Amino acid sequence: MKTELKIAWRYLFAKKQYNAIHIISGISAAAIGVVTAAMVCVLSVMNGFGTMVEQMFSLFDPDIRITANTGKSFYDQGDAFLALRELPCVDIISQSIEETALLQFEDKQMPVRLHGVDSVFSQLTHIDSIITDGYYTVNDGAFDRAVLGVGLAAQMGIGARFVSPLHLYAPKRNAKVNMLRPDQSFNDEVCYIAGTFAVQQATYDEEVMLVDIDLTRRLLDYRCNEITALQVKLSPNTSVRQAKKDIQQILGDEFNIADRYEQHQDFYRLLHIEKLLTALLLVFILLIASFNIVGSLTMLIVDKQSDIRTLSHLGASKQMIQRIFLFEGWLISSLGAGIGLIIGLMVCLIQEHFGLLKLGNGTEYVLSAYPVTVQATDIVLASLIVLSLGAIAAWIPAKRIKY
Repeated sequence: MKTELKIAWRYLFAKKQYNAIHIISGISAAAIGVVTAAMVCVLSVMNGFGTMVEQMFSLFDPDIRITANTGKSFYDQGDAFLALRELPCVDIISQSIEETALLQFEDKQMPVRLHGVDSVFSQLTHIDSIITDGYYTVNDGAFDRAVLGVGLAAQMGIGARFVSPLHLYAPKRNAKVNMLRPDQSFNDEVCYIAGTFAVQQATYDEEVMLVDIDLTRRLLDYRCNEITALQVKLSPNTSVRQAKKDIQQILGDEFNIADRYEQHQDFYRLLHIEKLLTALLLVFILLIASFNIVGSLTMLIVDKQSDIRTLSHLGASKQMIQRIFLFEGWLISSLGAGIGLIIGLMVCLIQEHFGLLKLGNGTEYVLSAYPVTVQATDIVLASLIVLSLGAIAAWIPAKRIKY
């Protein structure tokens, strides 16, 4: 193998009878380099968007969310839940009730996703850091308060300093509708706005309303300790996977234990599909670029016919001669891949530090420039794909060598 590689390396830079061979080899390496750099940059930008959205979700979502597999609500009581609170991996546990309700403010009405939260919710999340107006509280000791998504507040025409009350309506639980007095079939609760928050995600900003969990229980006719979810903040440096196993072992199969990825599984699945389709498109372009190697090696084989006969007379087998040109094709693709990786990483580094490529005019979106997150797995995957396609392209002319 060492001899074949040395000969291939010499052929890569040695003077050839036809200058076109150098030109085609250079074009092959350049094309592979451009596509490799594009692959690194595009995948890194997609990683950047995923990381950005994940950071946004982490401001509002808990590390782990526990819900019942059967039914909508359950009771936070019993030995299992006491044992859950004693786990070393568990830092904070917050109760919550989530349900759809009707919000009315003056003459405007709108359905909302009502999140009833307890007093430790602010310690569980980073809600204080995403308050855009007013302040965070769901009960100030005198009145029930509400914190609305900024989009929801805008649609309802509500501001953080408004003093008019907000009315919440929900059907009475286990009660028949009174056809003569339909209004008596609904519970009505009153609260006052305290502030607005912005996660920069429409599913939160335009739909969610945070209120006190006791108000939610009254509105929905829930009993004491009856909830729809437990939200868990893990201790620092805790493995999420191990924490899930420990919690599942205590609570059993009656409960669903979801980490942040699983809480937004549809979003992350869509992101991975987009990344896969983008990678496949770039691989297809790379495949076309790799076939320049076929032309380059075919011409090189013609140019080196006398060398091939000489090696054959010296005792070189056909397999050894084929390996020389296989290595030649592999070296061309390796050269292109190496240059492409360097260029791609440099572009990503420049974009990460200086943000030269703007999103829109730089002020229309959450970020002013395209986010970049380079992952080692993408670099390794891109390298393997380039080298594999280069080897396949080199095998086509090498296996047809005759002497």
